[in-house]
Amino acid sequence: MKRNLKARSGTGLRKRLSFIFLSSLFVWGAWSQNSGEKILRFKYKAGDNYRVLSTVNEVIKVNGRLDHTAEIVNRVSARITDIDKDKRGLNEATFMTTENSSSATSTGTLTYGEEYESKYWRDELGTYEIGQQYFMPVVRNVPSLPEKAVKPGDTWTADGHEAHDLRRTFANDQPFIVPFTASYKYLRDEEGLSSDSKHEKKTFQVLEVKYNLSFESPIPENLYLITDDFPVTTMGFSNQTIWWDNEKGQIDHYTEDFRIVMETYLGNQYDFRGKAHAEVTDFERTATDEKVAEVLEKVKNMDLQDVSVTKSDKGLTISVENIQFKPNSAELMESEKRKIDKIAKIIENYPNDLLISGHTALSGTAESCQTLSEERADSVAKYMIKIGLRDKYHVFTQGFGARIPLASNATPEGMARNRRVEITILDK
Repeated sequence: MKRNLKARSGTGLRKRLSFIFLSSLFVWGAWSQNSGEKILRFKYKAGDNYRVLSTVNEVIKVNGRLDHTAEIVNRVSARITDIDKDKRGLNEATFMTTENSSSATSTGTLTYGEEYESKYWRDELGTYEIGQQYFMPVVRNVPSLPEKAVKPGDTWTADGHEAHDLRRTFANDQPFIVPFTASYKYLRDEEGLSSDSKHEKKTFQVLEVKYNLSFESPIPENLYLITDDFPVTTMGFSNQTIWWDNEKGQIDHYTEDFRIVMETYLGNQYDFRGKAHAEVTDFERTATDEKVAEVLEKVKNMDLQDVSVTKSDKGLTISVENIQFKPNSAELMESEKRKIDKIAKIIENYPNDLLISGHTALSGTAESCQTLSEERADSVAKYMIKIGLRDKYHVFTQGFGARIPLASNATPEGMARNRRVEITILDK
């Protein structure tokens, strides 16, 4: 978890705390012999892929004054790569976070933000084994499942902890651990629509999770040498509601209300409060030779010119070279909109999130190229959202300026190739 607690930093403490259930996805639910009771256990299958997408609306105060508000989108993509003899699953995950803040300039789409890799084991009841070098996930051992079968009205408690990334503000080189004891209650069964298929109705088991934070940090042994600030007390609460798909064996979606107040050695107070919502979905990886050949065949059948298909480190990438915009602008030409319409027909068969990357030819300053590439990626993303291919929470943008050319900028032909937009169907 990245933190920058300084005023108008544009970064909230709760930025990634909603990655609570990211590995709670492959869970075996079995009916017990007692009518109405269920046994819940994590069950992992090597090769399974899942995604968590959460949206956090947060208010940040510093020393009692409003600093900024923010909409934060957190994205996790993960794969179960191994199962051990104790039925624990090895999760290899990529965390990404992006923020639109009231104190920052926003283009209207979501810029692809910082990435963090993590790797950890999790057992059948939900307990982590994770190295101290990993700052993700933030909230750990939640949910912790009971050993016994449960029915509506049953309660249990379990210990967990939050692991905060305070490297930027307080120079902590390891996660800052805040322990808590969570209270759980199986509330009811409820019918609703699945996050995987918005047209499919499921019966969910609705679970409540609540915990309070009240933690005093240990005083550093070298206190007399410390000139920087550091956290002294951390207080707050988290109230979560989980819609559990027992038939599928995973979290379908959840909501959270939270507040965290951190007081520091130098007397500063940081107050973070807000609401979060997240959906959990399975997905199929697209960066395979088979999928590339499949998409290439569709590109040829549609007679799409200057379009190539490749595997990239993030997924399957469709590159639109020599893409045309109105002179000295990022507004798509009508001919290019028709091309994007055709590409959208291909992409609609692959429900993964999208990353739109803008590139320019080398013309003007590095700064102007960077700005133009960002604006053009944003233009394509907005058009895809407008035609209904994805909503704004499932499309991200990046600009690379002229830093990654495909050909020499010494010829018009080379510059045309470098002036491109890449559409990646994200696998991570």
